[in-house]
Amino acid sequence: MKDVVAPAAPVQFDMPISEMIWDAKYRLKEAPTKGPAAEGRNLAVQDLTVEDTWRRIARALAQPEKDADLWEERFYDALSGFRFLPAGRITAGAGTDRNVTLFNCYVMGTIPDSMAGIFDMLKEAALTMQQGGGIGYDFSTIRPQGAPVIGVGSDASGPLSFMDVWDAMCRTIMSAGARRGAMMATMRCDHPDIERFVDAKADAARLRNFNMSVLITDPFMDAVKADADWDLVFNGKVWGTIKAKDLWNRITTNTYNHAEPGVIFIDRINAANNLGYCETIAATNPCGEQPLPPYGACLLGSINMARLVKNAYESNAEICLDELNDLVRLAVRMMDNVVDISNFPLEQQRAEAQAKRRIGLGVTGLADALLMLGLRYGSEDAAAQTEAWMKAIARASYLASVDLAKEKGAFPLFESKAYLSSGFMKGMDDDVRGEIAEHGIRNALLTSIA
Repeated sequence: MKDVVAPAAPVQFDMPISEMIWDAKYRLKEAPTKGPAAEGRNLAVQDLTVEDTWRRIARALAQPEKDADLWEERFYDALSGFRFLPAGRITAGAGTDRNVTLFNCYVMGTIPDSMAGIFDMLKEAALTMQQGGGIGYDFSTIRPQGAPVIGVGSDASGPLSFMDVWDAMCRTIMSAGARRGAMMATMRCDHPDIERFVDAKADAARLRNFNMSVLITDPFMDAVKADADWDLVFNGKVWGTIKAKDLWNRITTNTYNHAEPGVIFIDRINAANNLGYCETIAATNPCGEQPLPPYGACLLGSINMARLVKNAYESNAEICLDELNDLVRLAVRMMDNVVDISNFPLEQQRAEAQAKRRIGLGVTGLADALLMLGLRYGSEDAAAQTEAWMKAIARASYLASVDLAKEKGAFPLFESKAYLSSGFMKGMDDDVRGEIAEHGIRNALLTSIA
């Protein structure tokens, strides 16, 4: 008689709230098509355990591979034990028949300064949010309050009034599903309505569905340091002049009092961007970790550092760098495949994603991992250890993407000389730069701390 191998025990969640969140947000449940539950009051559970969720994701993300069965098992191994955590849109949507996007982060197209163009952009935002994408917009392109509207004999209401319309749309879309809508609004520090933008969250009932950030330029910071005047400009016309330091103090005071607005050092972002030769960034996703161009999209995923610690709390506690490297390489491959299997609300978003194949691999569980190694979060030793881990992840990510380029081809807009001349890539290790120069790279950008 053959030995009977007992099935592996289901994973036990560390805390009840973890299981509650999985059950409420990520566990696959489908409404029956007939019977008393057909109205959706009781959903049929498809993911009986979290292992079923991992299997569903692994199978879906392996579909673009030539040997899908092989990669399904490898991807499942990366997911098991919560070692690699794909972002929520992937966890909730991969391997289902739902018409949803697997990308968390979007920045929408440039808003035209016309009534028709503005409401076209509102429609695109609604379609994107309907599929679960968070969105960012730069409202600097809309003429300021009081500007003449040629041909109709009236004055413009300004970008803040249209942001109110976006806010109402987001509230409506949110009411249609379980996931709260999220938006980012940005505005240049030299827009004539910037003071109104900075003060907007002083009204606690206004723009509740927006995060807001001021696009800070290098010349503005120079003017702040010099206590110089600062011109407010739209379409080449100076609408007013204020003290740069007064605007800076206004920003920081509102941030202290109302937690808004944030600041985005937009010139620094564009100077460092790997793709500065083919795109200009003016906004981010709702939480600010993904600066993106018009119609840009990025997916997210995290290495769970705490799950990689060996001999936790002992004197020989460590993270094995070989295991970290292998897990990063699997994560990069999984996330690259998401670009090919995901739905996109708009064709412009699909084209942008597939032309650049940007992904955002980050970490979670960092503070726990440091504690397991006996390092106090925020200490110099912890900062040094974090820097070493982050460099290892960046190197592994970029080299994994080079290997994918050898196998599947570089991203379509790759230009070796321009790419390697970007601010970020100038600081990359020489061996990694050499590999990219010789073989190209599959993903234009790879890392992000969400």
